[in-house]
Amino acid sequence: MVGSIKCISPIDGSVYAERPVLSTDSASKAVQRARKAQKEWAARPLSERIELVRAGVAIVGEMNDEIVTELAWQMGRPVRYGGEFGGFNERASHMADIAVQALAPIEVEDSASFKRYIKHVPHGVVLVVAPWNYPYMTAINTVAPALIAGNAVMLKHASQTPLVGERMARAFHQAGVPADVFQNVFLDHQTTSDLIAGRAFGFVNFTGSVGGGRAMERAAAGTFTGIGLELGGKDPGYVMDDADLDAAVDTLIDGAMFNSGQCCCGIERIYVAENLFDAFVEKAVAIVSGYKLGNPLDPETTLGPMAHVRFADEVRAQTSEAVAAGARALIDPALFPENSGAYLMPQILVDVDHSMRVMRDESFGPVVGIMPVKDDAEAIALMNDSDFGLTASLWTQDIARAENIADQIETGTVFMNRADYLDPGLCWTGCKDTGRGGGLSAIGYHNLTRPKSYHLKKA
Repeated sequence: MVGSIKCISPIDGSVYAERPVLSTDSASKAVQRARKAQKEWAARPLSERIELVRAGVAIVGEMNDEIVTELAWQMGRPVRYGGEFGGFNERASHMADIAVQALAPIEVEDSASFKRYIKHVPHGVVLVVAPWNYPYMTAINTVAPALIAGNAVMLKHASQTPLVGERMARAFHQAGVPADVFQNVFLDHQTTSDLIAGRAFGFVNFTGSVGGGRAMERAAAGTFTGIGLELGGKDPGYVMDDADLDAAVDTLIDGAMFNSGQCCCGIERIYVAENLFDAFVEKAVAIVSGYKLGNPLDPETTLGPMAHVRFADEVRAQTSEAVAAGARALIDPALFPENSGAYLMPQILVDVDHSMRVMRDESFGPVVGIMPVKDDAEAIALMNDSDFGLTASLWTQDIARAENIADQIETGTVFMNRADYLDPGLCWTGCKDTGRGGGLSAIGYHNLTRPKSYHLKKA
């Protein structure tokens, strides 16, 4: 019996959207159509694929007013922030800009005797499994370069944001990308696993939980299917004794609380030099105390609900456990009367340590623990005391000091004097339980293609 996926809106708990999932047979036929269409798509000139992707991106931009309200209903982000088109367009445009160079053959020899070179050829059909927290930006990270590189794409979006894949497919089809080359599909977990296990795809890119990543790897075991995984994070910030305090507080607290803390590279723990600790905490509390928690459709709301009640309940559990173990919660609950269900008040914790889950497990919500540190060595040890490694944010006026510390941190990206940003010119990658592989930049193209060598002896 074919089931369905439901988007339960965090605004009021209603069913905002429901879609039937594909049966195993229908999903297999969709893969077959994609395989057939991909060959003709890859044969098109690279310049044509680039322009069609650019056109699809532009059409998504034309939908933005409708998209902003849909996102509020689907995952709770306040309408005041205007959606994701800025980042969506920046990432897609950068990948389009670098495509000719990134996909150019690597010439080894072109002499009277031999022509030797390496081509970047598409995998075939790429499955993109995208998350709900930044549903457009995370999807486009792979969709745009995969299509440009000559792959067909099947997009499976999170059940919390089902309308995102539909809108993206509609826009790209309207731009001229063939329907079978870019398909939005609704699949349950079992069908997805069965397709991967059956070698339906040349490459799978998954963004989501650690548990979800393990399920992807189990499904692909023995198939030799390439998999890119961006999983959990517990990203640290370190404020050194020479930091610009106001800039550090503003950026790190925004990085911890924006989107109700539901950011892959959001700040989840902060370490502050002892001489700045009290002032940092005082300023942080003042900022967070000024937030307005409420309905994301209200333009005055600065903090919307979390995407689902169970996500909010996990953050509540981590926070209450920490307080029971000796942490102090500094934000007054009286400031946030709507603190129930998916609506979760922000919180700052001090007197925390790494025995507490809130400093170890991914929270993915509007809570952050802040600890004083005596020196760089202690900060490095604490930043590395994590199962995750996505980004780290360093605050100092000394770039040499930052680079020295960066070399010692186990992470995918190091920021200095900024945080919670994805630079499309750099590889988006992680280590440890954060996953493996890399997206965006020229390396993103390398992962979405395979090398093919040509060794041609001339007569």
